This record gives sequence, structure tokens and C-alpha cells, in this order.
Amino acid sequence: MPYAIRARDLAKQYRIGAIKQRSPGYATLRDAIVERFRGQPSAETTELWALNGVSFDIQQGEVVGIIGRNGAGKSTLLKVLSRITEPTRGRAELYGRVASLLEVGTGFHPELTGRENIYLNGAILGMRKREIDRNFDAIVHFAEVEKFIDTPVKFYSSGMYVRLAFAVAAHLEPEILIVDEVLAVGDARFQKKCLNKMQDVGQQGRTVLFVSHSMQSILRMCQRAILLHQGQVIADGPAQQVVGVYLGKGAHSIAERVWPDREKAPGKDVAHLRAVRVRDVDGDVSDTIDIRTPVTLEMEFVVSKGGYVLMPHFRLYNEDNVAVFTTLDLDPEWRGRPRPPGRYTARVTIPGNFLAEGSLYVEAALTTLNPPIGQFAERDAVAFQVIDSLEGDTARGDWAGNLSGVVRPLLPWSTVYEPIG
Repeated sequence: MPYAIRARDLAKQYRIGAIKQRSPGYATLRDAIVERFRGQPSAETTELWALNGVSFDIQQGEVVGIIGRNGAGKSTLLKVLSRITEPTRGRAELYGRVASLLEVGTGFHPELTGRENIYLNGAILGMRKREIDRNFDAIVHFAEVEKFIDTPVKFYSSGMYVRLAFAVAAHLEPEILIVDEVLAVGDARFQKKCLNKMQDVGQQGRTVLFVSHSMQSILRMCQRAILLHQGQVIADGPAQQVVGVYLGKGAHSIAERVWPDREKAPGKDVAHLRAVRVRDVDGDVSDTIDIRTPVTLEMEFVVSKGGYVLMPHFRLYNEDNVAVFTTLDLDPEWRGRPRPPGRYTARVTIPGNFLAEGSLYVEAALTTLNPPIGQFAERDAVAFQVIDSLEGDTARGDWAGNLSGVVRPLLPWSTVYEPIG
């Protein structure tokens, strides 16, 4: 299959701290005052490589997700591929007509109407008027801006802006569609509509490059993903596998860790850890959990010296290293009872619609009581991703934007209405 994108040793360097030197003839009173209070400007600059040696090939018809933490180089890569930014080193070859949606209203002229901007963007893409005419009604209908199509876009809300921008980019038949994560603007219904459209574009044999922080969207849309870290590709392969690397900080299997060798296992003379697992609602080991369904954490440990009261517990952390909660083993069968030697498997189930969307890292620990002595505390023993639903039946309802908080419970609400007058 022919290639759509070929990147070779792409690098982009920025200089931070440089003070722009103005020509003396153009210096202003404001510049002179600023320089006077600033003192002698420093010639020192810091070099930042937003990209450094990025290489990959994407075939025609592939839908590829670009993932990574903030500052990994994702947006810079898209800007280089879209010819917005010139690379410092390397080259990128794109075969086919490219449409990019990197931020709200990219390519729109604020003084022009929605109708005029559709034709302007089509012309920029190299399309003939009859091609734009053929897609015009579909674009307007998808963007849901029929009443405002002849209004200058400077009067559009951010939601109307992004709806029209996405509709133009997706409907004007580009061979390559490059989309940054701008779809959080708008409601869940339209966000789902955009994801469906990008899937349709991929199924039509066109190429889609999609940046997102939502692992749910990446896993749903993409068969392949590329993980960037500090401007470099550290993983490239099947989406499920690459998302696993991203969530597990490079762990070989993020939903299950096993220590078969007692000498290398976490623990002391009383007990040692043997395995930790994340299980989904079907009981399968899984690193992706639907927010609506329960998730079970499982700890397998071996007691070597009996006669101690033990307290197994899990502590969950989110991506910001904030402790979400700690859960202690209060199983009445063993609570307050000394345990004899043997192998134990302790499980706890967290209900659905409780955890917030995102990455969660699990610490598995065990402590003896009377006296309290920690036997092991394995930080980041396993990790999993909670993915929210866009069906409207979770705590987010019809809201597609950010929801803050370390938990996301679906709580009952009631409303009392009293008419006025």
C-alpha cells in the first residue's frame, strides 16, 4: 500500500530567553523605558528541542493516534506536518491533499461569513468551485449553523466556530486529515458525531492523524498509535499496546504484575507480594475500564511467618500524583485474626460510576498490626485507564468538557419547580 506520510529525523528547536533586538531606527519610547528598567539584556538563551529525531511512515488509509503528555511534542509535530512550522532538521513527505484542524477557527477569516469561509478554505485546499458546491449542504448541515451561514464568523460562539471548522476539514475530501484535540468544545452529542465522521473518513481509504488526551477516543478510532515523550518516539504500534505503555510508564504489562521469584519480590520476613491484577466486570485482566462498570483490584501474597494480624490495602493515585483514596482490607473473616502461613488472594471491587476518567496507578501494600510494620508497599504496581461514555448515562451527562475532581460519582438529583405568577 502506498505511503501517505513519511517523516525522517524531524527535529524542531526553539530558543528560549532570547531578546529580540530592534533596529535603532524603530526603537520606541516604550522599548527604551523597558530596557532601562530591565538593565543589560542577557545574551544567554536556552535551546529547547520540541522534536528531536522523529521518524515514521503512515500508509494511505491508516487512522493513527498521536499521544503523549503535555509538552511531548504532539502539537509541534502536527504543525510541521501541516507546513505551519518549518523543521530545524529532517524532512516530512506528504502525498495528497491535506486538511488540518489544529485550533478553533484555523484558517477562518473573522470578517467573512460562514459561507465565504467554506469557499475560501476549499480554494486553499485546491478544490474547484463545483467540488465545494457538491459538499456545501452537507458541511452546513453537519455543523448545524444553517441560520448563521451568512453571518460573519467573528460573531460565532466557540462551539459554532469549531463545528464549522471541523465540518469543512472533514467534508472537503482531503486525502490526509490532521486533527488536534479541539473537539472538547461543544456537547457530547457533537463530539461523538465528530469521532464518527473521522471513522468514516478512515473507512473511505483516506488517512487520519489524530492527537488526543482521551485514550477512549484513541482506542475507539485508531488501530495504531504513536507515543511521543520529550520530542521523541518511544512507542509505535497497535493502539492498545501503545496506550498500555503510556499508562504504565513503560511497564511490560500494566494490568498485571507477577513476582514468581521470592528473592526478588517485595516483602520482608512475614510476607511478600506475589501478584497484583486489575480485572474488569467480566473478570478478565484489563487495563481499560468503562466508567460505568465495576473494577476489581486483586492482590496475591504469601505469608511465610504465621501468627500476625495483617492489613492488606490499596492506594490509588491519578496522573497528577494525587492520592484518590486508600482502601483497607476489612474482610470480617480475617479482621483481627492472626494468619497462618500460606498463599492469600485478596480482592476489592470499586463500583462503576465512582472513579473519574483518566489514568490511575495502584499501590499495593501490606502491614502487620500490633506492632505496625510495613511488609511491602509497591508503588505503581499496576495501572489502568478509566474511559468515560458519551452516551449520556454517566455523571458527565450531555457535557463533553472537563470535569474536575478525583472521583466522578453518579449522584441522584431532584428538582422542585414552582411557576411564577
